[in-house]
Amino acid sequence: MKKYNQVIFSIGGNQEADVSKNIELQVRVASLFRERDVFPLSISKFYLTPAFPAGIGADFVNCAIRANTLLSAHQVLQICHQIEAEMGRKRIVRWGERVIDIDLISFNEQVNPDTETYQEWVNLPLEQQKTKAPEQLILPHPRVQDRAFVLVPLCDISEDWVHPVLKLTARQLRDSLPDTEVDSVQAIDGTRVVNYPEPV
Repeated sequence: MKKYNQVIFSIGGNQEADVSKNIELQVRVASLFRERDVFPLSISKFYLTPAFPAGIGADFVNCAIRANTLLSAHQVLQICHQIEAEMGRKRIVRWGERVIDIDLISFNEQVNPDTETYQEWVNLPLEQQKTKAPEQLILPHPRVQDRAFVLVPLCDISEDWVHPVLKLTARQLRDSLPDTEVDSVQAIDGTRVVNYPEPV
């Protein structure tokens, strides 16, 4: 029996003026993953989230995807960047408007490249976060515990996911955030969680 790696993604975008077009783009990401041997198991509901930092553009549409793959974490990251490029993502302004943003949140229980480097990125001051991006893959994503727009969709599909460093579930991390932040992530009417069969 194949032993699949468990992967979680956070997807977002705010470049399209029409919310439905942003949703269509993110649904397309799931199809593009499947073509590259990353097999979505669940897609969360879609959410509207205020842009961060405030004033950088329109509200984001966000979702989370849980998937299985036989590929490595670095191969999956390359696929994320390939799909972003294919869909027209241009990395001009950090945290600026974007047609699509695919963040690799976790890969099994990996802490990559090591706990010390991970902690350096977790503790990076906000002003440096705005301008500095890691040149290597950091896992789990160093900001997941801070971001309601990641944790709220994630709880739709995997609320019992355990952060490999903090040892807290997605639900516990979400509930530790201020209510105002959680409440700012608003489900889009008519969207629902979609589940897919596991790959054989």
